[in-house]
Amino acid sequence: MATLTFTGGIHPYDGKDLTKDKPIKEVLPKGDLVYPLSQHIGAPATPIVKKGDTVYVGQKIAEASAFVSAPVHATVSGTVKAIEPRRVVTGDNVMSIVVENDGQYQEVEYAPCLDLASCTRDEVIERIREAGIVGMGGAGFPTSVKLSPKNPEKIDYVIVNCAECEPYLTSDYRRMKEEPEKLINGLLVSLSLFPNAQGILAVEDNKKDCVEILRRLTKEENRISVRQLKTKYPQGAERQLIFATTGRKINSSMLPADVGCVVNNVDTVVAIYHAVFEGKPLMERIVTVTGDAIRHPRNFKVRIGTNYHELIEEAGGFRVKPAKIVSGGPMMGFGIFDLDVPTTKTASALLCLSADDVSGMEPTACIKCGRCVEVCPGRVLPNKLMMAAIHGDEETFMKLNGMECCECGCCSYICPAKRPLTQTIKSMRKMQLAKKKK
Repeated sequence: MATLTFTGGIHPYDGKDLTKDKPIKEVLPKGDLVYPLSQHIGAPATPIVKKGDTVYVGQKIAEASAFVSAPVHATVSGTVKAIEPRRVVTGDNVMSIVVENDGQYQEVEYAPCLDLASCTRDEVIERIREAGIVGMGGAGFPTSVKLSPKNPEKIDYVIVNCAECEPYLTSDYRRMKEEPEKLINGLLVSLSLFPNAQGILAVEDNKKDCVEILRRLTKEENRISVRQLKTKYPQGAERQLIFATTGRKINSSMLPADVGCVVNNVDTVVAIYHAVFEGKPLMERIVTVTGDAIRHPRNFKVRIGTNYHELIEEAGGFRVKPAKIVSGGPMMGFGIFDLDVPTTKTASALLCLSADDVSGMEPTACIKCGRCVEVCPGRVLPNKLMMAAIHGDEETFMKLNGMECCECGCCSYICPAKRPLTQTIKSMRKMQLAKKKK
């Protein structure tokens, strides 16, 4: 069967061999747990506990404050120590609930399993909303909102992003290997909300073992297909994934629902399974702790709120002093300066590198080679967009469709002159988005 793909893209060193063959290890937190009230796109959650309260695993400690918002749940039992601003991985101070872990892990009684055959669409979506599930692939958009488009009967495809094209990351791969049944059942829940939709499990062809497992387990499911994608970055980006699997196109002003698609990543779909079939809220996620500066790179099942220092400790500490620590992968992630921050719902990876190649680069003049244009999956002109951004030429930037940049980093990666194309374009895009909000 032919592999599916998109135009453009690159093939960077993937670094996945460091962790892909090691089973997921569960981590129990030791210190205080910090729960930021903003772990998602939209309005921050509102605390419903106060200092001195006793909380239990699975208890809701902050409720959604708007339609586009998500509640937060305790992942340990203990005492609320404070409700105060705490630093998060982006460097911002965010109002957070701090819980002193008592080490007992006493749980609340979870809601009973929902019977998909007899419950309504609204009941399923409410269970997902109350579970605090958000997109766990990076953006953190509340999943209940994504599953509530205006015209659900017009959704033709529910796509699970199993591509995991970002270098070094292997958490989705390990999920598919170790818990494929949960993934498939989570997809069946989503399909129950869209009567006319087909389910697609979209997997890159460097994960052939997962393709075989998922095809075997879905051979009796006439609404689910497993589609093999060409291994190429950024194959898992939403626009590229939709095009590769369905041939449909979206731009920066559209949502996937506008072309009849809903897209969720692997961890999000597994969280849907836990919410509907086990009554459990979103309390944990898989985090890849990796890089050549880590002694024992591995994937960890981590409770939300766990301090990053504890993850480094579980991975055996640093083999050498890292020159660069990245939250996420090397292409779409960002450098961090402090590990004293909590794991959140959107924390996918911690990449620790012994050398900081990017900081050592000396940009030179553009040589007009056109490589950035060749690899751009958004089909824009990164070299010209960068010049417009440098000169503050907003009119030219918009005429050249600068908002269609998906900030994947392909142009910066391929540029022989080492010019910071993505970073410069990203800054201008932020300015334009801020103006639009005003």
